[in-house]
Amino acid sequence: MKIAVITGASSGLGREYAFAVASGRADLDEIWLIARREDRLTEIAESISKKTRVLPLDITKEESTDAYRALLESEKPDIRLLINNAGFGKLGDFDSLSPADNGGMVRLNCEALTVMTSLSLPYMSEGGEIVNTCSIAAFAPNTRMAVYCSTKAYVLSFSKALRGELRKRRINVLAVCPGPMDTEFLPIAGIEPGSSSTFDTLPRVKPAVMAKKSLQASAAKKGVYTNLAFYKFYRFIAKVLPHSIVMKLCGA
Repeated sequence: MKIAVITGASSGLGREYAFAVASGRADLDEIWLIARREDRLTEIAESISKKTRVLPLDITKEESTDAYRALLESEKPDIRLLINNAGFGKLGDFDSLSPADNGGMVRLNCEALTVMTSLSLPYMSEGGEIVNTCSIAAFAPNTRMAVYCSTKAYVLSFSKALRGELRKRRINVLAVCPGPMDTEFLPIAGIEPGSSSTFDTLPRVKPAVMAKKSLQASAAKKGVYTNLAFYKFYRFIAKVLPHSIVMKLCGA
């Protein structure tokens, strides 16, 4: 059984990944949708013609990853595509955010992504793809997003290193680095109009376009994908300028 696994599939970019995979990957037998909100997953599953499996799991919890492990051992699927999309961020000075939020970003954005990848890899074979949702925040640290930027820097570094390791198995790993998208992410992060002059002026990336184009980049065996010329330029200047200057220019 050939499957795709999508975490954070209940809304935003994850939801668009579900639709893009369903319409663009004809070789798949099932799509496994993972998130905490079962009602949202069910609604998406009912809108997709391809066979789906709804898995209401909180992947920051050991009991949920144990359930995922058990399901893999039982079904023994061929995971053709793993999309690690679950994540969240919070805007604010580090000492103004709660320990729960600061720690939660690390657990979901880094630990859960790593565990899900580790559990899935034994069920992946030649031609398989791993897509890790990263962010332009990975390119340089930024004030008022210290933890979030750090977690995404981890995802970018992890993706590049894992891609090198898996080259011999012919499994590709892509780090997807979008700019801000008008999804639930922004209000959950506390990024409302007026909360950040930087975010107020940044161009928005369309989730449906991001999903479609990043899957094309993954199929083409790319290692990093960034949408829009504006953010491609930011990726460039973050490479060539000292990060202290980048933070002054682009502080949130």
